[in-house]
Amino acid sequence: MQRTFIKALSLATGEVTVKGFVETVRDQKRMLFLTIRDHTGLVQVAHDKTDGAASITSLLTGITSGSALQVTGQVILDPKVKLGGLEIRATDIQIASVAESPLPIAADSALDKQLDWRYISLRRPENLLIFKVQTLMEQAMREFWAERGFLEIHSPKLTPAATESGSELFKLPYFDTEACLAQSPQFYKQMAMAAGFDRIFEIGPVFRANPSFTSRHDTEFTSVDMEVSWIESHEDVMKIEEAWLAYVLSRISTEYGSEIEETFGVKVAVPTLPFPRISLEEAREILAQQGHIISHKEDLDPEGERMLARHIFGQHGHEFVFVTDYPVSVRAFYHMRQEDNPEITKSFDLLWKGLEVTTGAQREHRYERLKQQAEEKGVDLETIQDYLGFFRYGCPPHGGMGVGLTRLLMILLNRSTVREVTYLYRGPNRLTP
Repeated sequence: MQRTFIKALSLATGEVTVKGFVETVRDQKRMLFLTIRDHTGLVQVAHDKTDGAASITSLLTGITSGSALQVTGQVILDPKVKLGGLEIRATDIQIASVAESPLPIAADSALDKQLDWRYISLRRPENLLIFKVQTLMEQAMREFWAERGFLEIHSPKLTPAATESGSELFKLPYFDTEACLAQSPQFYKQMAMAAGFDRIFEIGPVFRANPSFTSRHDTEFTSVDMEVSWIESHEDVMKIEEAWLAYVLSRISTEYGSEIEETFGVKVAVPTLPFPRISLEEAREILAQQGHIISHKEDLDPEGERMLARHIFGQHGHEFVFVTDYPVSVRAFYHMRQEDNPEITKSFDLLWKGLEVTTGAQREHRYERLKQQAEEKGVDLETIQDYLGFFRYGCPPHGGMGVGLTRLLMILLNRSTVREVTYLYRGPNRLTP
């Protein structure tokens, strides 16, 4: 018989077949009740042990939570049933797989233990919702790009050398030489600009040998990148990104806004355009007025980011803020420098609710200047000869940005760490399951 998804049972007529996991078992003297879950919802299954088939009673003896089974029966409307006001009166049950008992984790198990048994913890509806939102998020991103003529690329994840720096590379044997896992698609995005693709995006894995244990770092994550040609400044990149994020959040709010609020207590706010913009120098002045002095580097620290976000929200009622005009000292060699102040780059970070989600910039596309900037940064030109070659035969002015997919999800759903919103997390001390 054709499978019926649980969410469609209210429209079903006649006999139905549902397939899913046993959530709970209530074995009473006369009746046996099962709660069955599939990826669309929950339903109660009832079996009368005194009037029903003895074979079903025998089959269900000792059935455990987590077992996978198929239930065929009649849908009975009953307003007394808490799960949707209906239940299935079973006429046939087939067990696909019996789960060992007890299950190794509970809903309140520590996060590390949940990650040890990820394939079980993912059955919980709140975790399922995370990946429904992720799916829609990526779909909406692609819709936005497709409507504006972007091409999708898939850059290589095996590279001969560092793409930006050699400090966070995973190295591995590659036939008679050594390869690295890509820590960014940056150079290949820029190659697409030299190839005349004009505007591109990529959603793909990147790898960083970063021994950090913070809530927002991981050693493998999904990077979301875009790059566009014929821009006049980094302002053009910011305009595209803010429109892109507003579109994505609007789609999520429409489709899952109420479910997100009910499950995670978060109201999805669709941002207004334009996002607030503030230079790094102005941001540091605002923080200094609040008694927060950042002296150890020419950048914002995490507490400074949070304080600035609160200030911007108080002033503008906005969750996002672009911080612009970073100094050369804290930016990559390929970031274009401002004509009237060559110590400042045409770059930006985007903060969302006090956490950095994006780094972007206009890139330097002129070969000689790019080579000079690399030398000034102490980059060995021999290691980037292929990259420099992209700019020898004509390349339009261009810029772009990158963002971590799980960091977006973490902030959107108000989770405490990217570990909670990653399908299978990889970090310095986690390589399984």
